Amino acid sequence: MLETSARLLQLLSLLQVHREWTGSALAERMDVTERTVRRDIGKLRSLGYPISASPGVAGGYQLGAGAQLPPLLLDDGEAIAVALGLATIASGPIAGIGEASVRALAKLEQVLPPRLRPRFSALKGSVSTLAAPTSLVDPDCLTAISSAVSQRRAIGFTYGNSDGVTSRRVVEPYRLVDTGRRWYLVAWDTMREDWRTFRVDRISSAPTERHKYLPRPLPTENLVDYVQQSITRSPYRYDVVVRFHAPLARIAEHIGPSLAQLQPDGPEQTILRAGWDSLDYSLMHLSMLNVDFDVLEPVELRERARQMAARLERSGREPSAHHHDR
Repeated sequence: MLETSARLLQLLSLLQVHREWTGSALAERMDVTERTVRRDIGKLRSLGYPISASPGVAGGYQLGAGAQLPPLLLDDGEAIAVALGLATIASGPIAGIGEASVRALAKLEQVLPPRLRPRFSALKGSVSTLAAPTSLVDPDCLTAISSAVSQRRAIGFTYGNSDGVTSRRVVEPYRLVDTGRRWYLVAWDTMREDWRTFRVDRISSAPTERHKYLPRPLPTENLVDYVQQSITRSPYRYDVVVRFHAPLARIAEHIGPSLAQLQPDGPEQTILRAGWDSLDYSLMHLSMLNVDFDVLEPVELRERARQMAARLERSGREPSAHHHDR
């Protein structure tokens, strides 16, 4: 049985690196008969590998693309390259693929042969990335959280809030969300008995696994929107809503998803929702886009805009003679 399994892996490896093999070429390479090759091809097909066969003297076997991805066979060099690439992506998030890279890295590290782990650790430690202005996260922390999410297992860690105060948290993790600049964890905080959003770069200790937990009803169906709202609106004094007289694409060039929620209001207008603690600060940022906008909420912001407009109008007048003399 062991010999047959090893032979199937060898056959699969050959099919992955060569576009098409004849039965005789495979038999010669594997030192078996063509009948054995045909039998092994049938076994691989029964396992879900889409192997096509073309008839005739010039025909052969080819591994095709299937609807589902079968187990991937990597040699030592390929495994190291994939793991290192995934670790680099995880530590410097790339919007849209960062979360998938963390899940893949968690799976790959579980099956990485012991002989390759020192080599992978050495390579990972010797590579540095000139990162964009992002909050860098240890990929080991991300993979630990990702594993806990998939296993439905609570984790404990030390967390620092925005004021730098640290506390010990025990949470039931549900989702990692990559905003392109930061990683966030959506979890049920067992000590506060409520849903919380945690910035992963503020986790200062390695997450430790705790008990298994039963899934709870989520606070919302879309946890990505939940994170965006929690980081752009919930923590702030004022919930600001404005309508820009410009298409969504133009506004999105200047305002990222970690700063505000944007949605189109027809082809030529955009609704912005964001949180601010200062009305003056919000008006300053909104005005810097050099785009006309209407203040929809709150009423206090409209009044503050009128006061600021009056002050700016007075500032634009010609200085009086009295001021010239001084």
